[in-house]
Amino acid sequence: MGIRTRRARTHSKTHFVGFGIAGVFGFIALLCVTLALSLGALVGSWLQDLPDYTSADAYLVAEPTRVYDADGNEIASYYLQNRRSVTLDEVSDYVKKGVVDTEDKRFYDHNGVDPQGIMRAVVGQLTGSGDAGGGSTITQQLVRNTVLSDEQFEQSLKRKVREAYISIQMEKEYTKDQILNMYLNTIYYGNGAYGIEAASITYFNKHASELTLNEAAVLVGLPNAPSMYDPFVNPEACKERRNLVLLRMLEAGHISQEEYDATCAEEIVLNPGELSDSVGDYPYFTDYVRQLLLQDFSSETILQGGLKVYTTLDPEKQKVAEQACASQVDKLDSQGIGAALVSIDNSNGYIVAMVGGQNYGNDAEAGQSSYNLALAQRQAGSSFKTFTLLAAMLDGMSPTVMLNCSSPMRITAAWPDLKNYGNNNYGYITLARATELSSNTAYGQVIEAIGIEKLQETAKLVGIDTPVKPVLASSLGATEVTPLEMCEGYSTIASGGIHRNPVAITKIEDRNGNVVYEHQDSGEQVIDSAVAEDITEVLEGVFDAGYTTSYVNAYFNANQPAAGKTGTADDASDLWFCGFTPQLTTVVWMGYRQGSDPVLIYGRYAETYETSQPIWTEYMNTVLEGVEWKDFPSSDHTATYKPNSSWTFVGTSSQNYTDDSDVDYDYGTTDETDDSTVDEPTVPVEPETPVEPTPTPDPEPTPTPD
Repeated sequence: MGIRTRRARTHSKTHFVGFGIAGVFGFIALLCVTLALSLGALVGSWLQDLPDYTSADAYLVAEPTRVYDADGNEIASYYLQNRRSVTLDEVSDYVKKGVVDTEDKRFYDHNGVDPQGIMRAVVGQLTGSGDAGGGSTITQQLVRNTVLSDEQFEQSLKRKVREAYISIQMEKEYTKDQILNMYLNTIYYGNGAYGIEAASITYFNKHASELTLNEAAVLVGLPNAPSMYDPFVNPEACKERRNLVLLRMLEAGHISQEEYDATCAEEIVLNPGELSDSVGDYPYFTDYVRQLLLQDFSSETILQGGLKVYTTLDPEKQKVAEQACASQVDKLDSQGIGAALVSIDNSNGYIVAMVGGQNYGNDAEAGQSSYNLALAQRQAGSSFKTFTLLAAMLDGMSPTVMLNCSSPMRITAAWPDLKNYGNNNYGYITLARATELSSNTAYGQVIEAIGIEKLQETAKLVGIDTPVKPVLASSLGATEVTPLEMCEGYSTIASGGIHRNPVAITKIEDRNGNVVYEHQDSGEQVIDSAVAEDITEVLEGVFDAGYTTSYVNAYFNANQPAAGKTGTADDASDLWFCGFTPQLTTVVWMGYRQGSDPVLIYGRYAETYETSQPIWTEYMNTVLEGVEWKDFPSSDHTATYKPNSSWTFVGTSSQNYTDDSDVDYDYGTTDETDDSTVDEPTVPVEPETPVEPTPTPDPEPTPTPD
């Protein structure tokens, strides 16, 4: 073989070797580039559908809606998660330092992701070290619990990449202290407590700012495994975890050796507390507030939005109302009977007290009920005659008009046998006197004369939203209405004819303190003030006469004028008293919570003087004690009514009817000029100040609908 041949072969070998090495490295490089591009594309796809992590709202956690009474006391909260957010300066320094030392000791050095922490966690896993800590930073834990809460339980590389990316971006938007603050308000501490403030109250019944080193170390250790370290269930495991937290704080130089030794030697002394919950102290009222909120806010917002709801409830009046109702219910000693009360401030429509029942709950066997009786529709009985009277007066009928109030009486073919209570005959008396006696035959004639449409129109005008049944019997209370509606209607009269919707909420703030709703008074004059003054005078007469109002007449001792009307539905199934003073209108109902069984006392039908009237009297006497006298609103003009002789009543003979236009009943004026007069009709004389109530009740049966 020649030298040229050998050189050629050698060259070809070396060239081949050179090409092979270069090819391998080139292939590897190409593979890396390809993998990098593929991985980049994959990671890019993972990051395409990220939630909006740039908005502060993204890191807001579920915050309860808190409800306050008129004095600013928290009375309930509606929540999905039981938490309370606080600012960082409202948290003990022991907590802040302990959390960083235990969860993320390089928190103030990294940019959201800590490679050293990850390596430390890996080593801990490989060596079996129990105190190596986790690899997730505080920022990552916050992101996992808020922005990526829907993915927090996914064990995937995709979730970890998304979490790390958002954490790095978050650190560009917020300071370390802001992130720590959000974290402390987010983390779960067990036993339903979310956030450090809720945990402080749940375990130690104190604010997060008041925690001792011992207490702070206990709470710092809980989020790692709330069930495992639950001090109520596993006190020894909790103590071991607390001591580990203390050791971390000692190693970081945040506590001294003496503090460490002394605290490790301490016992964990728990003092369980409770945050206000959705039941609260006044559950029927706060349930009603929740219903109102649902008209304008979603359930999600109410349970998680952190609203602050300020209400009209007067805690002192509410306590008196509940005591008065409970006391009377206890006296009846009959399971299933309940009492409801609604009290409204006439000057602004504020609901200052609402009793929806007794023994709130959902265990029927234990006699509990969450059904709000203040919102329950019940037959109003004769208490609804007030609105029939108002309708007649607005139609031009004077309270001085005379009617034959004998009994029984045929009103229409469909209503042939209307009776007064006890089938009493009252003869010819004025409409005002018929109201005092609660004569059914009088009011049967009145509604026939003015028409049911007038009553429907008037009831709606004063706030009775329930449609009045289109039957004449509605004039005597056949329509089922709620105590709240009745209180609204009577308050319209008490305020001089100014109607206001009942107000339970005065202001709502969002979680940042911005006012999103504030009540503005919108009273509307719906009744002529002179007519309102006249009907108030009639109802004062009812109160003072003592026929159906014997108890309130005898025992109401507040230094105020008062007016009102009783009502008893068929067979004493619903027992009402609706009364007002210049300051307050209060309506009381008693009966069975469910059904329409009669209320019996000693085997006979109960009456209002031993049920609803005592409740009204006890409540009003107490809340008006010492309140300066005030007159009912007066009008700057006199009401004008149609001539009394212009009215035709089915049971009142025109031959026996005598015009009484000149009789001084002080109820406005009529257009009549007739000089004839009549004698005041003879009626039973009521005792001015009875020693014991001897009432003439008005439990008129529900009339047959016409």
